[in-house]
Amino acid sequence: MNYTSHVVVAACAVLAASPALAADPDLKILREEIAQMKAAYEQRITTLEAKLARTEAIAIAADDSARQASVAASQKPASEAAFNPGISAVLAGTYTRLSQDPNAYAIGGFVPTGGEVGPPRRSFGLGESEIGLSANIDHLFRGQLTFALPPEGGGAEVEEAYIQTLGLGYGAAIKAGRFLSGVGYMNGQHAHTWDFADAPLAYKAMLGGQLKNDGVQVKWLAPTDLLVELGVEAASGGPFPSTDRNKNGSTMGSIFAHVGGDVGNSNSWRAGFALLRTSPRDRQYADQDSTGASVNNAFSGSSRTLIADAVWKWAPEGNASSRSLIVQGEYFRRHESGSLAFDVDSTNQVGDYASLQSGFYGQAVYQFMPHWRAGYRYDRLNSGTTSLDLVNNGTLTAANFPLLASYKPRRNTLMVDWTPTEFSRVRFQLARGQSRPNATDNQFWLQYIVSLGAHGAHNF
Repeated sequence: MNYTSHVVVAACAVLAASPALAADPDLKILREEIAQMKAAYEQRITTLEAKLARTEAIAIAADDSARQASVAASQKPASEAAFNPGISAVLAGTYTRLSQDPNAYAIGGFVPTGGEVGPPRRSFGLGESEIGLSANIDHLFRGQLTFALPPEGGGAEVEEAYIQTLGLGYGAAIKAGRFLSGVGYMNGQHAHTWDFADAPLAYKAMLGGQLKNDGVQVKWLAPTDLLVELGVEAASGGPFPSTDRNKNGSTMGSIFAHVGGDVGNSNSWRAGFALLRTSPRDRQYADQDSTGASVNNAFSGSSRTLIADAVWKWAPEGNASSRSLIVQGEYFRRHESGSLAFDVDSTNQVGDYASLQSGFYGQAVYQFMPHWRAGYRYDRLNSGTTSLDLVNNGTLTAANFPLLASYKPRRNTLMVDWTPTEFSRVRFQLARGQSRPNATDNQFWLQYIVSLGAHGAHNF
């Protein structure tokens, strides 16, 4: 009760308690004034109560409307605006000048050959373009879809199409679908992020350029300051070094481990180890017999590849530094054993086969001023000693398997690139390679790479 109400009540009490005073004419005027004050006070209370009632009614109506809208939204399908994926495109193009015919490309002592892993065609050419879509599906999953558009046309190829868990807990994450395998350092990166225009010889000879899986990957990240990541993959096989066996279960499996960390404010590092195992059946490759006629041979058996990788990054002022240095390398060692069929389309002679092969690359890329980098890469392979039962027992001669002859391919590569922004890059590259016996390939590359749209960040 406010001050006015206290006055009214007190005045009424005084008048009621004093009948003599009530007969005074002046008090009549006072009673009328008090009556008017009381009426005004009651009117004000009535007005406030009505206003309060209207406000409560409006609040209740608004709450009901919000509930109804929420229910309606949950019952209807999501609109296009609700599904808003990040869309990106990567465009690439090249001009190459090659001293050797790229159609005859081969890596001595290794398969695959030719256009599968060789350089692009001479003169102007369109590099592999990429279109990507990615978004969080809900609070449990994230999706990624990447189309690769080969320069020779023929339609889009699904490079990646997978779902990935979000917030699984305890450092665990699961990926399922088609994805770039986690083995090695460069394999998990899209080609447009590589520091050179093409893959190292070891990737071409051991993984067919880059390994993609159709399967599932499980990774675990330890809750430590030091990076410790463990992973395992199971896949159906298909691309080299595997084959599509049309069988239940997995044809290819791998395990990998990564460790890394920072050294001071200017240095960081990562090292890794991986084991890839598969069992191809009728993995064919083209070769020539002793007369020079073309034949198709096929390998069936077991293939195991060990991969060790390491990278060191230096930037004196962190990521904003105008100078930086990246040194990286990977070592591959592959053992295959099984049977090799010679001339599967005709004589189809089969004998035991075994090989132990290895290879590595090492490279350094130095950013010497803002937007400009220079790099050098050295590749080396060793085809090792190959055991061919068809040759050992005298059925055929080594001349019937020229591609498998012992050889040590090597290559030296220099590059300079200009990156005015994170969305564009122009690269000049010179390479001198002896990937095949008695043939030196001097190569000049001019390459551009541009990104359009929202492209996600890449791994360390």
